[in-house]
Amino acid sequence: MAVARRYAKALLLIGKEDGQAETYREELEGFSILLAKEKSLERAICNPLYEAAGRKKVLQAVVEKLELSNMMKTFLLLLFDKRRIGFVNDINRFYQILADEFRGIARASLVSAAELSEETVEKIRMSLSKMTGKDVRLEIEQDAGLIGGIVTRIGDLVLDGSIRTQLLNMRESLKRGEGI
Repeated sequence: MAVARRYAKALLLIGKEDGQAETYREELEGFSILLAKEKSLERAICNPLYEAAGRKKVLQAVVEKLELSNMMKTFLLLLFDKRRIGFVNDINRFYQILADEFRGIARASLVSAAELSEETVEKIRMSLSKMTGKDVRLEIEQDAGLIGGIVTRIGDLVLDGSIRTQLLNMRESLKRGEGI
């Protein structure tokens, strides 16, 4: 994924310079979603079994139809020429993360054993925002295997308040002969 990260960083640097980072975010995301939805289009552009000149014409036609910025057109054609167009979804994923960091937004995941109320989710989000000094966007999942509690991941930081983990820790303490 180093290739995808490198291209995403380069595009973000250009976006910072020309003030179009958010435009590039939207355009790249839209193109990535289009390829994900239209598998036949993705094959027509990315499959090396087809002739390169024909694939490039398809890409150029799609880029023109989408009315993308000149920079994004150039970027996508560069990816094609460098045989990296197949990485566009990964590049988009990294770009979204880097663009969020640039705007002071942190992404976090919240896994809970049971469904949480909107009020509880907002309190957790606000606490994480206060802790990081950034606006936090939460991705919420449910996992009954936690038994109870929540697990939050924000970057490399993991805050594990699940009952499952507490029980595992208790079991390890008992195995070592430690008192509880």
